[in-house]
Amino acid sequence: MTDQRFDKSRLPSRHVTEGPARAPHRSYFYAMGISEDEIHSPWVGVATCWNEAAPCNISLNRQAQSVKQGVKKGGGCPREFTTITVTDGIAMGHEGMRSSLASRDAIADTVELTIRGHCYDALVGLAGCDKSLPGMMMAMVRLNVPSVFIYGGSILPGKLNGRDVVVQDVFEAVGQHQAGNMTDAELDILERVACPSAGACGGQYTANTMACVSEAIGLALPNSSGAPAPYESRDQYGLASGEAVMRLIEKNIRARDVVTRKALENAARVVACTGGSTNAGLHLPAIAHEAGIDFDLFDVCDIFRDTPYFVNLRPGGEYVAKDLYEAGGVPVVMRELRRAGLIHEDC
Repeated sequence: MTDQRFDKSRLPSRHVTEGPARAPHRSYFYAMGISEDEIHSPWVGVATCWNEAAPCNISLNRQAQSVKQGVKKGGGCPREFTTITVTDGIAMGHEGMRSSLASRDAIADTVELTIRGHCYDALVGLAGCDKSLPGMMMAMVRLNVPSVFIYGGSILPGKLNGRDVVVQDVFEAVGQHQAGNMTDAELDILERVACPSAGACGGQYTANTMACVSEAIGLALPNSSGAPAPYESRDQYGLASGEAVMRLIEKNIRARDVVTRKALENAARVVACTGGSTNAGLHLPAIAHEAGIDFDLFDVCDIFRDTPYFVNLRPGGEYVAKDLYEAGGVPVVMRELRRAGLIHEDC
């Protein structure tokens, strides 16, 4: 029973599912337990950067399952695949850092190749660490298919002597140890408690910065980036993202309809007022470039220069991503920008 909301003759997946000439393709699909109805419905690539390299990616595999449920609920056929990541937290301080920025473009390329090669109609992308977020968003804009981004969530803070500690404290402790102000035993205790869960670094480093960008730019559902990675409540955002991408297919709303010059300016505002990572100055122009929009580092800096900084997050401030989520997340930040007349509301 084909779903009347979707005109398969207009979707890319028709090239692998429709007509007598595609019988060999369909036989492959039946081999994987895909039903006849699913074969003739829209096909959605569910891309994750899951790997066992770092805590920021370790929960993406599980979270993808809720996205797939949402796609099915919305009448689509979800197909999960993974791409690489190079996690800065592991790669920094040695030769591995040369692999970091290059990995962003490799992620965009591999997601593009998979979607094009298999004729998927839409994309839901899950990413966890620094370069994987812009890489996934670049792929969405380059492909210009209906797309929803979802962040894997931040790590929970650790506790030591009654206060929150994060990986930033461990980096700073290395310096204290080298200066003779911290013992081997004190450093040993700190490194064991600073990172107690799955998720990306909890301060406003590149991962959380670009997660805020994904909401501000309109590729992610409101407040979807806030809940920490270990929270099972993240599943509701996965489910909703899967259902949302099916509505985008139905209405033919594509990534470049969402990522406009005004949306990029909004994203830069959110980076600035949260004290976000300066890496956004590299990533926002890269996303813009994929859409053919002229928005460079100087444009980003102009916005940074005249945006007030009012969100007290590490590393510049005191709080972590979990605290921002509990205060209302990115929607609250955008409301404050709106009050100051610093946000485009017509995009």
